[in-house]
Amino acid sequence: MSLPPIHRRHLLAATAAAAVLARPALAQGSFPDRPVRLVVGFTPGGATDISARAIAPKMGEVLGQPVVVENRPGAGSNLASEIVARSPADGHTILLATLGALVISPMIMRLPVDPAKDLVPISTGVNLFNIMVTPADRPWRSPADVIAAAKARPGQLSWGHSGIGSAPQLAGLLFSQMAGIDTIGVAYRGGGLVVTDLISGRLDYGFPTAPSVLPQVREGKVRALAVPTARRSRLLPDVPTVAESGLPGYDVPSWYGLVAPAGTPQAALARLNQAAVAALNDPGVIAILERAGLEALPSTQEEMASAWAAERAKWEPVIRNSGIRIEG
Repeated sequence: MSLPPIHRRHLLAATAAAAVLARPALAQGSFPDRPVRLVVGFTPGGATDISARAIAPKMGEVLGQPVVVENRPGAGSNLASEIVARSPADGHTILLATLGALVISPMIMRLPVDPAKDLVPISTGVNLFNIMVTPADRPWRSPADVIAAAKARPGQLSWGHSGIGSAPQLAGLLFSQMAGIDTIGVAYRGGGLVVTDLISGRLDYGFPTAPSVLPQVREGKVRALAVPTARRSRLLPDVPTVAESGLPGYDVPSWYGLVAPAGTPQAALARLNQAAVAALNDPGVIAILERAGLEALPSTQEEMASAWAAERAKWEPVIRNSGIRIEG
């Protein structure tokens, strides 16, 4: 299952939220009876933090209690996952988790908690899409052009990514595997460094996140070839998908989702989902996210569970074939 069905069900999710709002107050119980802690696994200022701080105030309005963002960076957000998984399962501590933390990290390293067992879905939250770009001086105009160039020069084209298990690395690995090309993946300490080397021409292509590269695309410093998701982005409607441009079936979503400790009562999860969906459908929240190169992505609990399971099934063979592993 891919993410487009979630987008098609935005109206359904909003309708469901409205139905919950219409129920008598007594049916919702006493949750929450104090502020809700929304944990973020990265430092302030990044895309995850921006997302959390955009949705928290509106969620608080719906819940009737403040939603307080707490930054707990460390171990690629795996520390935050552990903190939330080990918190009381009463709905008052939740996590805005990356797809990498939920799906990729458990496949490439030993973790103290298992997200699939120790965390439960509330709603998908934000789509952090990537963009396949190439330096402005390269002749390529599509992914098919890159594939042709890579086949003509095996082992010579280079692409950059922001670390082991990151969405840009996964996008590059899947691209090479599906296209049957031999390329050089170069790891960097951050997405900004990848963009710098793309602008200078030191790299041939890459899949940076939209927030890190969208300004350079708009300024013509790099050329956008495609987006690696199954549907075009609302922020770049004229840029085709990789699947449209030479690799049918290629899809690398990169979303954040709200999760709670396993064992959280369903009544609390339903209230949290109601608040999340209301926030993510709010025009003001959507505007904040889009200014940062992000897209609101509300869903039902069931839709997030299905998307989460589908990503685990898709990436397991890719990770296995790539040999990626972090020991420790």
